[in-house]
Amino acid sequence: MQQQRYRPRLNAGKLNRRITIRKAGRTEDEAGYPIPNPEPVDVCTVWAAREPLRGREYFAADAAQSEITVRYKIRYREGITSDMQLYDHRDDREYQIEAALDDVFGDRAETHLMVSEVSNG
Repeated sequence: MQQQRYRPRLNAGKLNRRITIRKAGRTEDEAGYPIPNPEPVDVCTVWAAREPLRGREYFAADAAQSEITVRYKIRYREGITSDMQLYDHRDDREYQIEAALDDVFGDRAETHLMVSEVSNG
């Protein structure tokens, strides 16, 4: 008889941040001319839990020469890529998505978004 591993479920009560996933807008108009500063297009707006990286995770991210500072957990969602951005409505901050990872159990219950803050400078 095979023993089942304990799998903590995603606690919906901790999904306390409203976030919007955005992708870059069109870079050319209908005639093929470039559009300066294209407006981003909203892909989806979902609830998320925000978790700062700590300890070994932070140092491992730093070794990869990346500014990964925060992890957002959302319900499982396909189609999120590293060329998209995340906007946190609560903090009024924009983050670049560095990686979209499925959870470690692989049961399609949640997606982890590793993000770095977008600077305006």
